[in-house]
Amino acid sequence: MSSLKSFLANLLLKNGEYRSDATNFITDMKRARPELDGQQRAGRALLWDKNVDLTQKADIEAGDVKQQAYVYQTKA
Repeated sequence: MSSLKSFLANLLLKNGEYRSDATNFITDMKRARPELDGQQRAGRALLWDKNVDLTQKADIEAGDVKQQAYVYQTKA
C-alpha cells in the first residue's frame, strides 16, 4: 500500500500538478494585491538592507567584554 502511495506522490510531483495550500494561498494573495511585492521590498529595505560601516563595526566588536562560562556565578 505504501508503494502505491509513494508512486502516486511521485507522479503528482513529477508532473507538476500538485500545488500545496500554502502555495495556492500566496499565489492568490499576490494576484489580488499586486502592490504587495513593492510593500515587502520597502519593509525589507527599512529594516534589513543597510550599508555596514566596517570601521564602526570593528570598533564595536573591539569593545565587547568576554562573558564568563557560567553567567549567574558570582566571582569570589
